[in-house]
Amino acid sequence: MAARAYWQGQIRLALVSIPVELYSATRSGASISFRQIHEPSGKPIHYEKSVTGIGPVDPDEIMKGYQIDKGEYVLLDQEEIDAVKLESKKTLELTQFVDAHEIDVIYYEKPYFVVPADDLAEEAFIVLREALKRTKKVGLGQLALRGREYVVSLKPCGRGLVLETLRYADEVHRAQGYFRDIPDTTPDEDLLDLAETLIAKKTAKFDPQEFHDRYVDALKDLVERKVKAKGRKIVDTDGDERPGGGNVVDLMAALKKSLEKGGAAGASAKPAAKKRAAPKAGAKTATRKPAAAKRA
Repeated sequence: MAARAYWQGQIRLALVSIPVELYSATRSGASISFRQIHEPSGKPIHYEKSVTGIGPVDPDEIMKGYQIDKGEYVLLDQEEIDAVKLESKKTLELTQFVDAHEIDVIYYEKPYFVVPADDLAEEAFIVLREALKRTKKVGLGQLALRGREYVVSLKPCGRGLVLETLRYADEVHRAQGYFRDIPDTTPDEDLLDLAETLIAKKTAKFDPQEFHDRYVDALKDLVERKVKAKGRKIVDTDGDERPGGGNVVDLMAALKKSLEKGGAAGASAKPAAKKRAAPKAGAKTATRKPAAAKRA
């Protein structure tokens, strides 16, 4: 494998140890980076580490400090910090198994591909993978990586496994603080029918290739046009039109208009055989009352 392993060690399940390697499953997307430039000379701006009243300082004189009071710091050198870093034990012990839906997606942080380290590890690796598939469980454990300990999950992915680092509970904001002011009401059935019809019309299989960073594309295009314009200022006057007026929206009219525009998501969208026909505005049907009661 051409890529370099991020971590090498073993997965332990009771008395069984499986030598594995981790590889980063993601990479940074295409991006445009800018540097600050001194316009008169066209040269890049540099940054110097300096102290107020002293000026530039030697890098060897810089230490890390933890503020314990205003203007008062405990100074630590890198050797002292390195001394408390967790040493990787090169072992991920699976200590618990849970249903996948029990872990809220907000806790997932970064994924890694897990592969057997050698031919001898393949049999035990495949047994673990298939056992997780059959039981539909996710393995949990803790693993030290680069001086920090992570909670990690382990689940099947094709012929291999995927390990994902998880956020700790104190790293996640409580949703109630943000959602408490949203009213707990049952939506109008006619509006709900229209929204469900629109969702069904735009339903398709997920294909990540269909999405790309339009902002990065626009920046690249701007740079190319700037080069062709030999530095002249470029001003676009045909930007997206923004609707004017207030924020009052006729939701029924807006949903109907969305349906009239068409734009089904693709051939994979299922036919409307099981869909209810969208009722006309103001129409009420007795058959919808039990469903409404159930949602309440």
